[in-house]
Amino acid sequence: MQAGASEERNRGSWPAKEKGSRDQSAKKPRLDLKALPSVPVKQEIVVRQAAGPIVAVEHVAVMKIDLQVDVPVLHCPICFGKLKPPVFQCMRGHAACHGCLAGGCGVCDGAAFDVPNTAMDGVVSSARVICDYDGCGRFITYHEADDHRDACPHAPCSCTEPGCTFKAPPRALVAHLVAAHAMREHKLRYGKTSEIEVPVPEPARHLLTGAEDDNDAFLLTVGALGAATVVSAVCIRAAACPWPRYTVKMWANGPLPAEANRRTDTVQADIEATSSTKPGAVVLEDLTSYLMVPPRYLVGAGPAKVLLLNVRVGKATL
Repeated sequence: MQAGASEERNRGSWPAKEKGSRDQSAKKPRLDLKALPSVPVKQEIVVRQAAGPIVAVEHVAVMKIDLQVDVPVLHCPICFGKLKPPVFQCMRGHAACHGCLAGGCGVCDGAAFDVPNTAMDGVVSSARVICDYDGCGRFITYHEADDHRDACPHAPCSCTEPGCTFKAPPRALVAHLVAAHAMREHKLRYGKTSEIEVPVPEPARHLLTGAEDDNDAFLLTVGALGAATVVSAVCIRAAACPWPRYTVKMWANGPLPAEANRRTDTVQADIEATSSTKPGAVVLEDLTSYLMVPPRYLVGAGPAKVLLLNVRVGKATL
């Protein structure tokens, strides 16, 4: 009997008083984070649900690691577009994006893509890339990266002057336009009226920048449309950037009436600013609206006249 007990100990058996705790720990294995290599760990709350109502809430450790993945793995082999959930596969495991399901698998002679590939759904949902625009640094899901770049507030904007290839975020572009192209910059306060003297009829571009510490700026373009003077305003930033939203109110007052009891005429435009990373390329047809000023609203003698333009920019945030 002693020999049997000795043999049991040699096999690594637990003492009888510790068996209960061992069995309990076997049911709920724990991850020893100290024994793992240095890996970023994020604590998340996971709600576990049985057949009935929610029964428990617990904290679990979700590890994130950096991996290198061949880009074709994340693309549809048929249209070469980026895969995004839901991903389906044919009977032999060839994957396809949602837009290519109807055509059938070309490798398997038209076999239907009728099997959900949940494993690939997890891969394409977890694959993230860092935004390469200076000042951003956000990690974006790979299949959403193009949409993010279109709306990223740090997207570089192109110089407005023909032949210049300079690109930079809005405020850096403003500094370039002032230094390299002698463009006039006018400081404004949101919600306050600023009066700007604009020489005409020469086409001109002016810059409006907020006195507050924000990144956006506006390109004010003055040109001619027939006998009228046209003024447009474009926000210099990513076109798809939804917030903040800017309204631009521009107006000009006509000459003083000869009769004392007559009011002064005014022309005005009250618009939501169009945004663009290429503000110099925006044409009138692309704008929601613009200001048209009749010739008699201009002041001064001779061919060189001045437009006294009033501008008020409003800023709306979430």
